[in-house]
Amino acid sequence: MTRTAMAATFVGPNQPFVMREYPVVPPGPGQVLVRNTMATICHSDISSWEGKRHNPTPSILGHEIIGVVEEIGDGVGPDLRGRALSVGDRITWTEFFYCGECYYCASLDTPQKCLNIRKYGHISSDQEPHFLGGFSDYCYILPNTGIVRIPSNMTDEEAAPIMCGVPTMISAIELASVGVGDTVVIQGLGLLGLYGIALAREKGARTVIGIDSVGARLEMASTFGADHVFDVSEMSSQDLVAAVRGTCPPDGADVIIEVCGDPAVIPQGIDMLRARGRYAITGTVSPNAYISLDANHILTRMVILTGVHNYHPRHLGEALDFVSRYRSIYPFRKLVDGRYPLSSLDLAFKDMSERYVIRAAIVP
Repeated sequence: MTRTAMAATFVGPNQPFVMREYPVVPPGPGQVLVRNTMATICHSDISSWEGKRHNPTPSILGHEIIGVVEEIGDGVGPDLRGRALSVGDRITWTEFFYCGECYYCASLDTPQKCLNIRKYGHISSDQEPHFLGGFSDYCYILPNTGIVRIPSNMTDEEAAPIMCGVPTMISAIELASVGVGDTVVIQGLGLLGLYGIALAREKGARTVIGIDSVGARLEMASTFGADHVFDVSEMSSQDLVAAVRGTCPPDGADVIIEVCGDPAVIPQGIDMLRARGRYAITGTVSPNAYISLDANHILTRMVILTGVHNYHPRHLGEALDFVSRYRSIYPFRKLVDGRYPLSSLDLAFKDMSERYVIRAAIVP
């Protein structure tokens, strides 16, 4: 008799998740069957749930996952560190799998833009092997997915965001060329923003500034290395720009990284930059995020504007190393501040969307 397991399936925007049972079959060639132990809710999951971005239905959302290897199919290659996988390994993996042969994979070494890319949490659960997301008992890892082992001394709360949030922020820091002596402003102090403060600090930034409207997050920012914080709920846009520029002499910030998901802050952030400053759009993940910009201002100030979407597989290993190295210095564990059973996924999404928690963890 084929065994089965449960998943909380997404059936449409703003609809309750539906618990469904799917068969658990042996992994095929190149596949790994993982028993999920924790999955955290990313803000892109919230966007799918709210109908701001398309996701197939039914599907199993969730792409910040850790779990334990239960079965290994034929022909599975080594992990990103070159080591063979074993049953019982505690792992996480890239949030996408790619072809390795297209223009972006083979010529540009940008597999996160693979022409044939597919992403965990974004595939119909009607298709075999069904379990291809985090909010379920199991997940199958498919070929051309980068895998890393999780150290035994790292907590689940520290490990789960390594699949998406942390490497995405590492990619943003890299693309924005954050370095020694820079003044860096982070717009949005959720998990990515607070990690961004720590990353900028460890890159040698001279001054790091955090911007948000939630008091608890502004207070937490100092424990991640912020020198200054500004509460947008208490300031006009004009006053905020003036305050940031005044904190970043002589002519504004070197780098601004947007991770709040609100496109309206982008023109404001650009106004905070010095000439030849760098601006990285990282959190605006929903489509149709239109804004109005003064192109002449961008031209005359020589603003360098970049988008950050996903990450290179090597960033997964860098994220693991960063958390491992600095977990005793920064309170990464506190960023995953709510635990919910799989059956309470609706409540977890509600708490995340209303900003009651920074990152909600689902424990099957």
